[in-house]
Amino acid sequence: MSPTSPTSPTSPQRPENPKSPTKATSPASESRRLLDGVDVILTDLDGVVYTGRNAVPHAVESLNQAAEHIRIGYITNNASRTAETVAAQLSGFGLTVSGDDVVTSPQAAIRLLVDLVPKGSSILVVGGDGLTSVVESAGFEVVRSADDKPAAVVQGFAPEVGWKDLAEASFALAEDIPWVATNQDWTIPQERGIAPGNGTLVSAVHTAVGKLPTVAGKPEKAIFDAAVERFGAKHPIFIGDRLDTDVVGANKAGIPSVLVLTGIDKAKQVLAAPEGSRPDFVLEDLRQLHEEYPATTESAGSQGARVFTVGASSVALRGNRVVIVEAGTSPTDLLRAGAAAVWGSGLMIWGLDVDSGLYEK
Repeated sequence: MSPTSPTSPTSPQRPENPKSPTKATSPASESRRLLDGVDVILTDLDGVVYTGRNAVPHAVESLNQAAEHIRIGYITNNASRTAETVAAQLSGFGLTVSGDDVVTSPQAAIRLLVDLVPKGSSILVVGGDGLTSVVESAGFEVVRSADDKPAAVVQGFAPEVGWKDLAEASFALAEDIPWVATNQDWTIPQERGIAPGNGTLVSAVHTAVGKLPTVAGKPEKAIFDAAVERFGAKHPIFIGDRLDTDVVGANKAGIPSVLVLTGIDKAKQVLAAPEGSRPDFVLEDLRQLHEEYPATTESAGSQGARVFTVGASSVALRGNRVVIVEAGTSPTDLLRAGAAAVWGSGLMIWGLDVDSGLYEK
């Protein structure tokens, strides 16, 4: 990915061969609308559409506007609820959504499971109804004890999961059987703050058994492949709020990635993002889906400086210093220019002296 790709990618297109993803490698020559040429918007939920029981400001109206001419699919790593339950919540916010519009990590886990064990096998499930219902619908028998000699273990988050559930998974995995995790999200955004996610529970089992699961959800490709197949997407984009799962996963799948700053990751994380977790687009909120997306330009400054400009904002790279030349009127454009400068340096963030105005508000 080029240093300036987060702010100036080419038209969003999914490669025809998703196993050989290609990313934009040169800056666009002019501003354009982000949704031009997009046939399916795939979006995360937590931190993008809602946080806990509350809709994220501007998300619903922005997605409804997009849905007037583009198909929207919802992707969630949350394994505690069924697709129908998720759809009902989204509908309650004012979105038009059915269960078929929601792709869950348990659904992606089943895609993996059917290739690992025979249909009808006993599966030890660690998780809630969102996971058990999908396992049963796929023709497997749900068990809760290692004494039932399960053919595999599948693990997903649910608030009621406790030590006894993790212990049963550990006992079962003493045998050489497959272990599939719906996701490894370390945290979950909630109304009251950030809470531990499924990754912490998976890590507890990993510590006990000394091996790692096959992961179905973001950032792995299985859930993206399931979504692309479900919606027949040819030129999708993916919107998320996390670099480590949403952006990394979309990049792996060869889908243009959009980071919206309404959830987990903010300006400081964007600037520090290593290659592979850098988004193609950065938005303050989903209203910017419908705004002109400015190009990034690079020019030569004084004394060998490289100056990155987005809109009215300019940031210079002078040796190992990243400094604001012109803040402009848009904090988002300033961040985009700053990211282009940091990523264009070829240095890790700790090797740079970065102007605090790029990440402090």
